[in-house]
Amino acid sequence: MSYADNPYAAPGYTFAAQAAADERAGFIAKTYAHLAGAIVAFIAIEAVLLNTPGIENLVGLMLGTRYGWLVVLGLFMVVSWIADSWAQSPVSPTKQYWGLGLFVVAEAVIFVPLLFIAQRVDANIIPLAGFTTLVLFSVLTAIVMFTRRDFSFLRTVLLFGGFAAMGLIVVSILFNFALGPIFTYAMIALACGYILYDTSNVLHHYRIGQHIAAALALFAAVALLFWYIVRLFLASRR
Repeated sequence: MSYADNPYAAPGYTFAAQAAADERAGFIAKTYAHLAGAIVAFIAIEAVLLNTPGIENLVGLMLGTRYGWLVVLGLFMVVSWIADSWAQSPVSPTKQYWGLGLFVVAEAVIFVPLLFIAQRVDANIIPLAGFTTLVLFSVLTAIVMFTRRDFSFLRTVLLFGGFAAMGLIVVSILFNFALGPIFTYAMIALACGYILYDTSNVLHHYRIGQHIAAALALFAAVALLFWYIVRLFLASRR
C-alpha cells in the first residue's frame, strides 16, 4: 500500500516519482538499506530461535494439531496488519520502526517449523533456498529498475490471488489434505508478482519519507518467496 492509497498520508509528502533526482535516489537507498537490515535481523532471530534448546517443543506446539497451525496463521495475520498500520504512520518514525520490527519478529516465528524441518531433512536446503531467493529478487528488481515500468496493474490480480491462496490454505488445514507442487509453483509466481508490484511502487507510488513502509512491503514479498522456495526444495528431498 502506498501513500496514494493511505487516507492518513501527510499532505506535504512528495511522491518519489515527482521528487528531485537526489531526493528520489536517497529515498530508494533508504528503502533498500532498511530492507537489508530487516533481512539481516530475520536471519539473526531465526538463528537464535533454531538453536534454542527445546525449540522442538515450540514446533510441536505449532504443528501438533491442524487447528494449532490455523491459530498461528490467524495470529500472524493480525500481527501483520498491526505492523503494517504502524509502518504506515506519517507522523511517528518511531512507530514506523516498531511496525517493521514487529513484522520481522512475526515472520521469524512463523518460519520456525518450516526451517526446523528443512534443517533436519537436508542442511543445504536453507542456504540454497536463500541464494535462489536472492537471485530471483535481484533479477525482478533489475527488470523494474531498468525498464522503469509501472506494475501497479498487477494489484487486482495479486489481491485476488492472495485471497484465493489463503482460502486454499485454510481449507487444506480444515479438511487435512496436502497442497501439491502446482500450488507451490503458483505461490512462487505470486511472490514474484508482489516483488514486481512493490518494487515499481517504490519508483512510482510511494512518497518520500515512506521508506520504512516500502521496506516492509518488499520484505513481506521476499519472505513469501523464500517460504515457497524452501517448500519446493524440501519436497524434492522427500
